[in-house]
Amino acid sequence: MHAHAQSESESAPEPVDSQDPLTRERGHLAASRSALRAMREDAEALDIRDVTANWVNAAVLERQIDERIKSLADLAHTPLFFGRLDYLHAPGAEQAEGADGEQFYIGRRHVHDADGDPMVIDWRAPVSQPFYRASKKDPMDIALRRRFGYTGGDLTAYEDEHLSDATEDAKTSKLLQQEIERPRVGPMRDIVATIQPEQDEIVRSGLSGSVCVQGGPGTGKTAVGLHRVAYLLYAHRERLARTGTLVIGPNASFLHYIEQVLPALGELEVKQATVDDLVAHVEVRGTDDPTAALVKGDARMAEVLRRAVRSHVTMPTEPLVVVRGSRRWRVPAYELEEIVGELLQRDIRYGAARDALPQRIAHAVLVRMEQAGEAPDDRVQDAVARNTAVKTAVKAVWPPVDPAKLVLRLLADADFLAEHADGILDEEEQKAVLWAKPARSVKSAKWSAADAVLIDEASDLVSRTHSLGHVVLDEAQDLSPMQYRAVGRRCTTGSATVLGDLAQGTTPWATRSWAEALAHLGKGDAVVEELTAGFRVPRDVISYASRLLPDIAPGLAAVDSVRESPGSLAVRRVEDGAGAEGLDAACLEACADSLRHEGSIGLIAADARIPALADALTAAGISYLSPGQETTADARLTLVPASLAKGLEYDYVVLDEPAAVVDGEPDERTGLRRLYVALTRAVSGLIVVHAAELPAQLV
Repeated sequence: MHAHAQSESESAPEPVDSQDPLTRERGHLAASRSALRAMREDAEALDIRDVTANWVNAAVLERQIDERIKSLADLAHTPLFFGRLDYLHAPGAEQAEGADGEQFYIGRRHVHDADGDPMVIDWRAPVSQPFYRASKKDPMDIALRRRFGYTGGDLTAYEDEHLSDATEDAKTSKLLQQEIERPRVGPMRDIVATIQPEQDEIVRSGLSGSVCVQGGPGTGKTAVGLHRVAYLLYAHRERLARTGTLVIGPNASFLHYIEQVLPALGELEVKQATVDDLVAHVEVRGTDDPTAALVKGDARMAEVLRRAVRSHVTMPTEPLVVVRGSRRWRVPAYELEEIVGELLQRDIRYGAARDALPQRIAHAVLVRMEQAGEAPDDRVQDAVARNTAVKTAVKAVWPPVDPAKLVLRLLADADFLAEHADGILDEEEQKAVLWAKPARSVKSAKWSAADAVLIDEASDLVSRTHSLGHVVLDEAQDLSPMQYRAVGRRCTTGSATVLGDLAQGTTPWATRSWAEALAHLGKGDAVVEELTAGFRVPRDVISYASRLLPDIAPGLAAVDSVRESPGSLAVRRVEDGAGAEGLDAACLEACADSLRHEGSIGLIAADARIPALADALTAAGISYLSPGQETTADARLTLVPASLAKGLEYDYVVLDEPAAVVDGEPDERTGLRRLYVALTRAVSGLIVVHAAELPAQLV
């Protein structure tokens, strides 16, 4: 492997040498940028006045053109291409543009010149795959793989691998390492230039199958999930444009952190939400104690709700008489009972069955009309279905159900709950979910997040939830079974990418196994892939944090850092008797030390410690951000409550008082898992500051 770099300090003008590869590559970059600009100008110049039949078509076409223009933006600090492949032969008959020895530049999006010839190939195209997969053992017909290094938006270095040359030893790519370890300021970056073979396999897996990715800290599981969405949108654009895609994250801070990745890859139409956003049928103003939340989140609640919804159906005991003109048509009670029984047996949605019932009754009336020699048509059947007597019977037998009112009654009425939870929840569990002070109405109730999920389940029992083409669920290990069901409803006819780490489960109901979680999601046939190569967390930091694994996730493989840099790890003990002020001062000193380095800083602490640290930072004149606020060159320090740290990462982390992080959770295992999350947010260095004794596992 050969690396070539241009020193930034050289200020003399560079002679134009046609034999100098760096100059030639810069020329191709400049030409590609010009071609992209021309593509954008062509899109902006499109005149649609003569091709649209009406204003609706015009509006749709105009929106599509606007999206096209946005997707053709040239981001100044985002490399247009990051690699080059030199094929030995044409890359397959299907690649019409391929020829012997042809070069392909690999980038974030396709760019072509005025003649339509490709100047940059989209990283998702089949011809780009060897950039991620080719190796000395399997060169995939690649003679040379070239990686490019950038400073800002300028191409400053390149590095070659001669994959077909058996005499050249395989070496670790320096540019790849630099890109992985490069300090970051601002939101999450894409990893399109650094995708590894095992990650690429997951990214390019088909749309029809669901995938679950178990990955420890820094293994790139979030990025893999986002790149998979981008790949699927490339490979199945029309289908997914019709059915929709959704990325679900744990909180708004996390979604804000990742929101720039897909636009950087040219994808602007993917929606983002939290599970709470999905089930926002009511305003959440209350909280549950852990016991109540555990029961409400248990999958058994689905059966309690199913029973409660169906309990509204009352078997008819009276015959139905329909008057039409001078004729009276009588449907006996036993026949009405058969119709209702058949609808119940079919187990279709409550609302769909209720809509079908008047038509079924009307059909029974039509049969009698035909037997009497009449010849009624569909219009007569519809008129009978709308008859007052039929509507009155339907209302009595199959009344409408309001999902929120149903859940309100279950949580407020002990007898109603006992009736439908019999044999499912024991007395203690029923007592745990009942409100101490029943609310009078849906609006006045102090609903909890778990209650909103129950309402969502009840809503789906009444009428079907809209299903999307593909859903990405990140930080999935923290979901309750009922939350998994809520997400699963959004992709019943589509597929899912589930991302998580069992060791980072920090809720009392955290996932015990992926098989169990996927069953609740309705994707029991999903393939489970494990990522164990750590690209983001340094070796010394991940090995320190991994001391907790035997206690928090026995049997889970530790992350193996592939970083050449071991990173920095320091554990600082505050002197006995220094008190809270001494701890605050030590934290501020650690932050000052970290700020001497380039990149972002995260000060992570137990939620209860955040106000004191905020006051200490303000008193010291150190400005800080909250999670989700974008770091800039002038504001690089973020004060992070431990409960919001999941999924975020910083170049340097200062962790305040590990014992307080553990004590802030209801039980020790959840506390140690929360600590594991906090310890693994650092990309370059970690300073642990403590006054109390460290948890025994870390000593």
